[in-house]
Formats: sequence, structure tokens, C-alpha cells
Amino acid sequence: MKTRRELRDLKRQLVKVKKSEEKIKNLSDGQLQELTAKLKKRYQNGETLDSLLPDAFAAIIEADARVLGKRPYDVQILAGVALHKGYLAEMNTGEGKTLAATMPLYLNTLSGKSCMLVTTNDYLASRDGAEMGEVYNFMGLTCSYPENDSSKKRTDEDRKKFYSSDIIYTTNGTLGFDYLFDNLVKNKSDRFLCDFNYVIIDEADSVLLDAAIMPLVISGVPRVQSNLYNLCDFFVTTLVDDIDYIEEDRAVWLTPKGVKFAESFFGISNFYGKENFEINRHVTLALRAHKVLENKKDYVISPEGEVELFDGATGRLMHGVKLRGGQHQAIEAKEKVEISQEYRTVASVTFQNLFMMFDKMAGMSGTLMDAKDELFEVYHKRVVQIPTNKPLLRQDRKDKYFKTAREQFHTAANDVIELHKTGQPVLVVLNSVTDTDLFSRLMIQYNIPHNVLNASNAFWEAQIIEGAGQFGAVTVATTMAGRGTDIKLGDGVKELGGLAVIGIGRMENRRSERQARGRSGRQGDPGFSQYYVSLEDDIVGAEDNEKLEKYIDGKRWISKRKIKRIVNQSQRFSNEMAELNRKRSVQYDEVLQRQRNLIYETRSNLLDGTRIEETQIVDIARENIENYLNSKVEFDISEMNRYILDNISYSLDGGLSKTDLGNKQALEDYLMLRVYQGLSRQQERIGDEDAYEQFVREATLTAVDDGWVELIDYLEQLKYAVAGRASAQRNVMFEYQNEAFESFLDTEKVVKCNIIRNILLSDVRIGRDGKLQIIYP
Repeated sequence: MKTRRELRDLKRQLVKVKKSEEKIKNLSDGQLQELTAKLKKRYQNGETLDSLLPDAFAAIIEADARVLGKRPYDVQILAGVALHKGYLAEMNTGEGKTLAATMPLYLNTLSGKSCMLVTTNDYLASRDGAEMGEVYNFMGLTCSYPENDSSKKRTDEDRKKFYSSDIIYTTNGTLGFDYLFDNLVKNKSDRFLCDFNYVIIDEADSVLLDAAIMPLVISGVPRVQSNLYNLCDFFVTTLVDDIDYIEEDRAVWLTPKGVKFAESFFGISNFYGKENFEINRHVTLALRAHKVLENKKDYVISPEGEVELFDGATGRLMHGVKLRGGQHQAIEAKEKVEISQEYRTVASVTFQNLFMMFDKMAGMSGTLMDAKDELFEVYHKRVVQIPTNKPLLRQDRKDKYFKTAREQFHTAANDVIELHKTGQPVLVVLNSVTDTDLFSRLMIQYNIPHNVLNASNAFWEAQIIEGAGQFGAVTVATTMAGRGTDIKLGDGVKELGGLAVIGIGRMENRRSERQARGRSGRQGDPGFSQYYVSLEDDIVGAEDNEKLEKYIDGKRWISKRKIKRIVNQSQRFSNEMAELNRKRSVQYDEVLQRQRNLIYETRSNLLDGTRIEETQIVDIARENIENYLNSKVEFDISEMNRYILDNISYSLDGGLSKTDLGNKQALEDYLMLRVYQGLSRQQERIGDEDAYEQFVREATLTAVDDGWVELIDYLEQLKYAVAGRASAQRNVMFEYQNEAFESFLDTEKVVKCNIIRNILLSDVRIGRDGKLQIIYP
């Protein structure tokens, strides 16, 4: 076993836990509950969490047994120790990840800081939080989890209460958005998020890998709607593949000939010039919409005519989520549906950076070993494989290979029919909504009653999965297939051989296939899995390969071994490209993360009441004035007056003479005098020193926020614009980093100008309620 050394260390801890269990099991309920306070006291007196582990684990194990009637198995205790140590623990489906998590969560909460368990959807977070919350409450701890009524809008007070609990069950999406919202508040009292102390990520590979490439975004004010979407959509339909553009590995760019055609079409001279940034961006978006993003694979069109994104990792529709930077609108133009309003990006974060903010991060899933190298490289986390409680009886049969999808689907359908005749339940797993619909029609043709579970009916997921292991059940599903929910076998099913998993089509990676296989054979149950694979699987892309088309059409003979090699090579290549895209996403976000950290630290200091000295304000004003004066060669009275009205004061005093215009030092001295006068005027208007300090902080905070919104919105568009420069033999990442750094420096100058404008030109007064009333310029 690749994780033998780690397991040896974990087993040493297991022995200590078992010894502590012997001491605790005879305690009364009251004595058991008192252990929480005693353990907290020991921590406060200097003991480490590692030294408390045996007694703390034993305490919560006994509580699990008494409250839930479930005593964790030794392998679950091993997993709990691994999670406390910060490992990513691979546990097979049905091995009890939820119960295993109670031990490290309880232990780490003894520090007095909140701990979190993050999973992929509200149903799992609510279910697990409600069940395990009974144990935590029994031991004197509080536990928060999502309410079943998702329509109820959460207030800031609700959020404060939610994040003040000792243990918090939530989803990765909710936590990410709450982090962004918490860093948009204008007052310290409005903050609600707890410190990021310790987190366990359930279904860790899905969150840290599959979902990591899609950043979380908060949108703000609408952008002025562009009329370029339809024009660029028409333009790309006139392009010729391999002549005007090249599409490769889910990336697409114009060739030099395509660039010349674009310049002729739009009547411009330099397609990559800054002055043509918007045309470049919209062409790149339209190209991606037509050549990379596919209907019913990456998105679907709802009955209401809306583009809804499809999550390939879970098989679910992402309601309300839109691609950023104008990509969503480009798809709408392609599909000839109403183009929705494009909004400015106000805040953004990726899951990579979100979870790396925690002091300690751990995770668990049934399919981590296949991605252990990438997880270590990106998150610096080791994967440890936890043994199963009972021997795995499931048979993973050899794949069946076919030339055509027709043979593949019909053979699989016939095998399902034969299994159904015996009463053995069957779970059929396919890659897309289209494939599930196609297979469902085959089942209807053969009069086989079945349930379909895909993005179109995810509402019934729990009920469908609950019945998937019953006698005679046939369930047709995408890869969502009840991830996080066990399929329990009905009466008499074990004797029939357990659950049969039939996979149709090679999936994007082995993790998805192992996840599907893992639906069968939980906790020592019998079962089998088998995949049916063909040259027409989406991952192979045979429609773009003339040689493969000849095999499929029967014009050339091909062996099963060669089909296997072609299909498996395609999967490896797909996996490598997905990994490369995730790494590129990390590189993009590293640029933004450095700037985000600086901005959020500045915001935090301002909210915490950091005093901004008048000397600092004066220095910023002087820097602004020097930058302005150094940007000019000659000056006239009207130009200087315009600068004063826009930046310093709404009144002119006639203090400038023509002789001053030839002397930069005289101009600087005069403008600084007006700054001093403006500061004095605002101080007198407010009257109260503390209120004035608060005004300066709020004016600065507003300037920082406005500049930050402009910057991340620009960087969002820049990603798509630089992606189209590959054909110009340019290093795309270097160009992005270079332009991002330049834009940050420009933003810094704008923020400093706006700080002074906000302080000097705002209409500010103290209202009857004693609060500041500010109208910014």
C-alpha cells in the first residue's frame, strides 16, 4: 500500500484511543458530558490537541454510540486521526465518512475556535448537520447547518448566528460567497464570518479539483450593454476551420490569416491593440461559444429560453450561475436567445485560494488516490488510503469495447434487460443528459420500468437513489448518481448478486469511473461493475478524425485491443488537459490573490478603526498633484481651474495668476494650500474629531472598494482577451501577469486620487440620529 507509513502512524494513535475508550465507557451521561469542559481546560492549560486526541476521540466515540446508536469502527477512527492530521483521506463509498468526521471536528473545537465541514450541496450539509448535531449538542457544543427551506433569505444576523457555532456544516459555494460578502461590508459591526480555523472538505476531489476551475463571483452594477455580441457571433460563423482559426484541446484562437480577416471585417488596423480590446475580447468569446462550448454538454437551454450551465462533475444544472467576462452572453448570441444583462464583477475567489486560507485543511472522498500528485502539488496535501471495514466483494469486470455507439448502447441495453429479468437492481451511469435520454428511450422501447436521474430532475435525487438498490430497480443516471448518498440493498437483493453498475462511455477521468463503480459493494455487500466503451465516446472526438471515422464506418478493420488503446489514451489526454487547465486557473488567480490579500487587509484595518493621520492624507494629495503636474508640459488658467473643481474644491478663489503657470513649484504650493483649506473646512463642518476620523476612514474605504471593483472587472475581461493571443506567438500567462500588474499600478493611482476627492468634495454632516451622512462626489 502506498500509504503504509502513514497508516502505521495512524494505528499507533488508534491503540491509544482504544485504551481511553475503556476508561470512558462506564461513565454516566452526565460525567461524559462534563468531559468537554475538562478537555477545554486542559487545552487552555497548555496541552496540545495532539496530546488530547486519545481522550477527546474516546469521548465523542462514546457519545456517537449513545446518541446515534453507531459506534465508529476502527477504520473510521483511523480516518478521523488522518483528518485531524490534515491528510486527505480516501474512504470507499459506504465506509461512514460522516461519522468519522465527528471525531476531528470535536477535537479541534476544544481550542475554542469554530470548525467547519464543507460538502457539495445543501441536502447533504443539512442532513449530516442535523444528525451529527445531536451528538455535539449532547457534548455541550453548538452546531449550525442549512435550513431545509432554501427560499428563506438569510439576514446578516442569521449569518452571525450561523458562524458563531462551535461546529458548522455548510457547502463550498455558500462559504465562498459568504467570504466575499463579508469582505464587502462597510461597517465592522456588519461582519459575520468566523476565523478560518479548521475545515474538513467532504467529496474533496469534487470540490478541490472538479469545481476549482469555476471561480465564485459576486456581480454588481450592470455594464453598459455591448452591441458587439451579435456582430461577433455572425463574424465567427464566416470563419473556416484550420485556415482562419485553430481549435485544440478546448482552446481556440485566430490564425494570422484570421487576424487579417478580422481587421478587414471590423475596419481596424491592429487587432491586438489596446484601442481594440473590446473587439478582440468579443471575438474570442464568440469563438469559444461556437467551437469549445457545446449545448447539452456544457450547458442546456431551459424551456424558458435561458442558458443554464451544466456541471460535468456532478451532472447537475447550476441554476442562477453564469459564465463571467461576457462568455454567457456570447453563448446566448450563438443560441439566438435573449441576451441577458452583463454585470460588473464586484468580488471573486477560487476554491483553491479559499481553502488555503484555513489554518488547517483536511478532506475525504472515495476517489482521491488517482489525483494524489496534483493534490500535493496544488494544495501541499498528502492522500492516505483508509482500509475498508469489511473485505470488498464487488467484482470490477473487464470493459467491453465497441466500434460504434449503436453496438455499445444496444449491447448494454440487452445486458440490463437480462439482469432485470432476474430482479437484480441495475444502476446505468452515462456521461451526459443526452445519453441518459437516449438510453431511457431504449428502456421504454423494451418496456423496462426505470427511473432517470440527471440534471433535469435532480429534485428527486434522494428518493430515486433510495430505491436504486431495491429488487428489480433500474436507474439511469449521469455521474451525479447520488454522490454522498448510499444505495442500500433491498430484501433478497444480496442473494441475487447485489447492485450491478453498468457504465456506458469512457468518462473524463478514472476518478469519475471509480466513483460510479463505488455505488456498488458498500460495507462488504456483493455487486459488480462493468463499462461499455466505444470509439464514438465523447472523449475520443472521432468526428474530427478521418482515420477513426473509417473504423467506425467499417471501411477498415480494427481490433478490440486497439480500440482500448485509443479510448484509454483519449482519457489520459483529457485528464492531462483538465489538470493543465486547473493549474492555469491557479496561475491566473495567484495574480488576483496577491492583490486581493492587500486590498482585504487594507479594508480590514480601516474597519477595525485604524487611524489615518493627516500627514498621510497630505502626502497622498501631494503625490496626486505631482503626478498631474508632471504629466503636463504647459498649463493654462482654465485647465488648472478644471483640475481644482474635479479634485479639490467646488469653489474658485482667483488665487492663480498667469505668472504662476510657468512655475511648477508655485502651482504645487497653491494647490496644496487649497488642499489644507479643504481639510480644515471639512473638519469644521463635522465638528467632532472622532466623527471626522470615521468620515476619513469611510471615504478611504469607498475609494478602495471602487478601485478594486474596477480592477477585478477589468482582469476578468483580460483573461478572455489574452486567450486569443496564442496565434500571435505570445506567452499568454506572461502577458496577463504583465498587464495585470500595470493595471494594479494604475488602479493604485486612481484610488489615491479618489481618496482625496472623497475627503475634500463630499457633502458630509452629522444627522439627527448622530450618524454620519455622506454624499460622495
